[in-house]
Amino acid sequence: MTEDKKQEIYKEFYDNVNMTPSELEDWLDTDKSKSVGQDSGDGESIGHKSGHKIIDIKRTKKADLTDSNYEHMKKVNAYVARHKAQKPDGDIQESNWRYSLKNWGYDPLK
Repeated sequence: MTEDKKQEIYKEFYDNVNMTPSELEDWLDTDKSKSVGQDSGDGESIGHKSGHKIIDIKRTKKADLTDSNYEHMKKVNAYVARHKAQKPDGDIQESNWRYSLKNWGYDPLK
C-alpha cells in the first residue's frame, strides 16, 4: 500500500469515526450496542468487534499503524459510507441503524 493511499484512508477514517475512544468504549458496553449487527459466529457481532479494533487504532500513533490497521480502516470507511446511504425515514435516535453505525465509531447525531 502506497503512502498516498494510506494518507487517503487515514483522512477518510478520521472524517468518518466521530466518536472518541472513550465514547466508543462506553457505547460498546451497552446492551443496545450488543443488540445489533450480524453475528460473527461467536456470539459477538462483526460491528461490535470492529468497534474494539477502532479503539485500538485511534489509540495508536499514526507512525505505528500497521498495514492490517489500514485494511481495517478501509473496511470501516466502506461500511460507514454504505450504511449512511441506507438512512431510514423518521426518528433515528433509538434506531438499530444508528446503533450499528455507532458500533463502527460513527454517531449520525453528532
